[in-house]
Amino acid sequence: MVHTEPGQGSVVSNAPRIKGSTNGACSGSGRLSPVVLQVRGIVLPEREERSFWIDGDRLRTEPVPDADIVVDGGWLLPGLVDVHTHPGTEVHDAPFSDEMLRRHLTDHRDAGVLLVRTPGSAARIPYWVDEDPQLPRVRSAGRWLATPGRFFPGLGRGVSEEDLVHAAVEEAKASSGWCKVIADWRHDEPALPRDILSAVVQAVHAIGGRVAAHCQTADGSLNAVRAGVDSLEHGMHLDPGLIDQMASQGTAFVPTLSAFGAGADRRRTEEPSARRDWWLAGWEAMLPNVRAAHEAGVTVLAGTDSFPCGTVTSEVEWLVRAGLSAETALGAASWSARSWLGLPGLVDGGPADLVAYDTDPTLDISALANPSRIILRGRVIA
Repeated sequence: MVHTEPGQGSVVSNAPRIKGSTNGACSGSGRLSPVVLQVRGIVLPEREERSFWIDGDRLRTEPVPDADIVVDGGWLLPGLVDVHTHPGTEVHDAPFSDEMLRRHLTDHRDAGVLLVRTPGSAARIPYWVDEDPQLPRVRSAGRWLATPGRFFPGLGRGVSEEDLVHAAVEEAKASSGWCKVIADWRHDEPALPRDILSAVVQAVHAIGGRVAAHCQTADGSLNAVRAGVDSLEHGMHLDPGLIDQMASQGTAFVPTLSAFGAGADRRRTEEPSARRDWWLAGWEAMLPNVRAAHEAGVTVLAGTDSFPCGTVTSEVEWLVRAGLSAETALGAASWSARSWLGLPGLVDGGPADLVAYDTDPTLDISALANPSRIILRGRVIA
């Protein structure tokens, strides 16, 4: 959460070709499917025409006899991914709501975002989310971990610096193996000490977990990179001299450009102040840092950190503005992000999560906002 201070293929039909009866076919109603769905199209990033058979919630590359429905899918991608989103709470003083969580996740799903990572929440993501076949897959980092004065009061899990290591391990064990630490907050106050953040990383890594760090100040980013966090969230005021270390140790960069870009014009109209000047200086360096990080081999990923949910297309567009190729930016919100989170793409035995487009989205990124078909856990959602 941002601190507010190839050539065209022949398979392009949008309409399913129906073979036999469709009674009980996969649908957004959530009914289990007694039929086998075959999907064929041009797979990205390989740009190869392939067929997949969906049997339950798994993809198969070997033909399943007598597939009942054949869908000419056009351009096929693994489900989109938002690696920085906070479903369940929209404003800083509102409680976490199951109803809002479901609505936010549904908004993601309807935009083709079939996997999300929640790097911090006001409450732990409830168990029923993983059991609902209608909702995206979620990788959670548990509750935000905030030491005194470094977050919105009462929103995350407030802990002392002395208790932070224990709390980080506890949240990682209770979630998807991730924890999220607020490593800095205000521009005119000290960041979380590096030795404490290093101890968090060591302890969480010892149980096989991973650490995400919120960083918007130069000191916060410095401490996070030197501590060896697994993902740097935002990275405003990141010293470009740290980028090579990020690449060598595998620290991913999630800049959430769309969240910052949305506020840039408003900031410029504010009365001059130290905070305004600090914020704008950080913003002006973000796009060059993203480009430099990618060129150095850092894994750059797409996260929105904004509402409404389901707007990862905007983040992909910002990554392109930063200098990433359309295919790389798209991968940051699809196949690359899924691999980074431990899920395969469109391969035999992989999750039956895919989105289809009538045109090649690497030629027109805006096409991402209009998927022609969404399949989640083997069910046709749209």
